[in-house]
Amino acid sequence: MSLTANWSYPTSVRFGAGRISEIADACAAAGIKKPLLVTDRGLANMDITTRTLDLLENAGLGRAIFADVDPNPNEKNAAAGVRAFNEGGHDGVVAFGGGSGLDLGKLVAFLAGQTRPLWDFEDIGDWWTRADADAIAPIVAVPTTAGTGSEVGRASVITNSETEEKKIIFHPKFLPSVVICDPELTVGMPGFITAGTGLDAFAHCVEAFSSPHYHPMSQGMALEGMRLVKEYLPRAYADGTDLEARAHMMSAAAMGATAFQKGLGAIHALSHPIGAIYHTHHGTTNAVCMPAVLQFNRPAIEDLFSQAANYLGIQDGFDGFCDYVDHLNASLNIPKSLTELGVSSPDIDRIVRGALIDPSTGGNPIEMTEENTRKLLLQIV
Repeated sequence: MSLTANWSYPTSVRFGAGRISEIADACAAAGIKKPLLVTDRGLANMDITTRTLDLLENAGLGRAIFADVDPNPNEKNAAAGVRAFNEGGHDGVVAFGGGSGLDLGKLVAFLAGQTRPLWDFEDIGDWWTRADADAIAPIVAVPTTAGTGSEVGRASVITNSETEEKKIIFHPKFLPSVVICDPELTVGMPGFITAGTGLDAFAHCVEAFSSPHYHPMSQGMALEGMRLVKEYLPRAYADGTDLEARAHMMSAAAMGATAFQKGLGAIHALSHPIGAIYHTHHGTTNAVCMPAVLQFNRPAIEDLFSQAANYLGIQDGFDGFCDYVDHLNASLNIPKSLTELGVSSPDIDRIVRGALIDPSTGGNPIEMTEENTRKLLLQIV
């Protein structure tokens, strides 16, 4: 089976090995003539980034890069990116990288033409309607990891550096005009990033599947996304050059991010404040939280995940699924607790407060309260 395709859902996606060669054509399709490539510091000088800049320059689109992006991007990174975009006279963004580069790149394209401050567009009610939609610059997204799925998302997760809170900024036009999913770009990911990003995709699928909201399309996508992770994440982790495994993991990442239109839950509600305060890797933090959250949600999801286990070829229903998650985490060298993750003596009260105000709580199948969230968190410490 050929793992090369063009998709129109949820946006225009050019999927397949080597398709980064089409970056200039993708910019043309998006109406971009002078792009700013936004990525993180770690990718700025890597070969895949240099090659992409070469392709843009050779096509007459200039050679501009902004890489002042933290692992958990914040409003300071956004302001600096907007300055670079406007001072350079750019008309679009190539968002390039993992979740941080993609989220910040999308936000720069969004904010560059706005007059209101960033936090006026937080994902609360209809605040997104405050934006001048006509002033949002077009975006081409190029993921270099297989995890967040931000390349097919309509939001960015941004840390408020003053309050140390992760905020979701939403607008329908955050969705990139064109996406290039080239699994060759993920070959250089080290094992721990392959594991953490892959388990982020898995967490998206698990939480979307758990959510009580009605969205059958997302439900089906979440289930197949879990299967792809089960089959191919261990292979990608064992052999980073396994292009078939890398390709299927890129699909799983996009599927997870599309599926969680149905909702997220306690895994993300906890990992967002933990990551904002202690700067932990998001996907790895999700993986640390997942076993305890599955048990927390058991009364509401036991039958559902027994069905999922059957589809995934896992014996013993819900218990078998939980055993599988434990085994998968262990096989990928995921820490078993926040302490092992490097978060010693966490501020329990602060994390609980942050979790309860996180938008992800609304998708959890068990209502999260101060009392039960505290008990849950203490199981993870």
